[in-house]
Amino acid sequence: MPILLNWMDKLHKNKQFERKILTDNIVKNILFVVTILCASVIVFIVLFILLRGMSPFINGYEINGKIYTVDIFKFIFGTTWFKTPNLYGVGFIIVNTVYVVSLTLILAVPISVLTALFITRIAPDKVGKSISYIIELLASIPSIIYGLFGLGVITTVVKNLSNFFGYQSAGGISTLSSAIVLAIMIIPTITMIASTSIKAVSQDLINASLALGASPTQTNFKMVLKSARSGIFSGIILGVGRALGEATAISMVAGNSGNGPTFNFFDTTRTLTTTMLLGLKETTGLDYDIRFSVGIVLIVIIIGSNILLNFFNRKLEK
Repeated sequence: MPILLNWMDKLHKNKQFERKILTDNIVKNILFVVTILCASVIVFIVLFILLRGMSPFINGYEINGKIYTVDIFKFIFGTTWFKTPNLYGVGFIIVNTVYVVSLTLILAVPISVLTALFITRIAPDKVGKSISYIIELLASIPSIIYGLFGLGVITTVVKNLSNFFGYQSAGGISTLSSAIVLAIMIIPTITMIASTSIKAVSQDLINASLALGASPTQTNFKMVLKSARSGIFSGIILGVGRALGEATAISMVAGNSGNGPTFNFFDTTRTLTTTMLLGLKETTGLDYDIRFSVGIVLIVIIIGSNILLNFFNRKLEK
């Protein structure tokens, strides 16, 4: 009888183990299918943009009874967005986009990192939690709201600033307004990731720094920020991605100049995303497909910026 009970107990445990393995395999297969579906959607989108974006340089388009294609060399290095019938150029738009995003980072990164340091290491717990909650709310605000705020408030400030320097701006719609709006939009992203990275710094390192005679300020800037550098760079990379990909808000304050590049803070500008967005539903044929070509350029710049930032991150870590 004891032998029979022992055998039945082993049989029951084996069945339980088999059920667990079966459940694990089912969950694994479901997750695998979901992953494949997500990856397939991304691949489909990229292929669609590539095929549609290469069409203006390969296929002919009938305009006023004649067949035209776009010169890819003039497209990449052009200083005028459009000249009838088939001249398109994004060279100056690429420069404008990189310039605006660079200004955005100059404004956003110091504010984001210092805010994250204050929340995590300096502010009292209740104050830090309150500010963190506000930052999370800022990250969830739709782009159109930032655009309206930029159009109604920031452009007014920039207009007054340009008048102070004796420069006539287009009602404040300018490069500087674009950079400020984008900075406000990416500050929450960089701040939240930087805060998480700073919280992950070992308390033992902090205690060791203080024990060696460093002040709390020296410890925060020389030990904590240095140790959290990798996570902060990750936040910056995500911020750059959002800044490069933002279209709705910046299209309301950029002005979309037809030629360039533009380096004056108070002049109107044009970015790749605003070029893709404006008039997309109001045009057909070559003028429609060329916007997918701009999308290809944007994808290349985003990938290139990520590679470049990761390269600098690895260099700093060494």
